[in-house]
Amino acid sequence: MVLQGKVEADIEISAPADKFYNLFKSEAHHVPKTSQTGTITGVAVHEGDWETDGSIKIWNYAIEGEVGTFKEKVELDDVNKAIILNGLEGDVFQYYKSFKPVYQFTQKNDGSSIAKVSIEYEKLSEEVADPNKYIRLMTNIVKDLDAHFIKA
Repeated sequence: MVLQGKVEADIEISAPADKFYNLFKSEAHHVPKTSQTGTITGVAVHEGDWETDGSIKIWNYAIEGEVGTFKEKVELDDVNKAIILNGLEGDVFQYYKSFKPVYQFTQKNDGSSIAKVSIEYEKLSEEVADPNKYIRLMTNIVKDLDAHFIKA
C-alpha cells in the first residue's frame, strides 16, 4: 500500500523563466487577473508579505466544477528558480495528509523556457486518487500566464 507519491508535468513556455519566477515570487497577486481559464479566483497574504520566504498565502481556485482554498507557506529557491508551496490547510487535506506543489522554471538556450510543475503528497487512504487534477490546475495556471506574457 503506497500512500506517498509525486506527480509532475513539464510545460514548454515562450516567456523567459525569470518572468515566471519573479511573478510567483513577488507578484502572486496578479495571478488571478491573468487566469483566462478562471482556475485561480483569488489570493491573499495571511502572514508576511508578497515576496518574503516563509510568508503564508491563501489561494482560492476552481477545478473541475469544484471551488476550494489552499493555505500555504512559500519557500523560495532563487538558485533553481523554484517556488515551493508547503500546504498548511485547505480542501485538499480532505484527501491528503501532506501536499506540496512546486513550480520550477528553467531557461533554455533557444530563448524559450520549461516550467516543471510537481506535487509531492501523502494520501489519507489508498482509495484517494493521485492529485492529477491539481497538476492540470497548475498546468493551466502556467499556460494562462504564458499567454498573458506573450500578449503584453
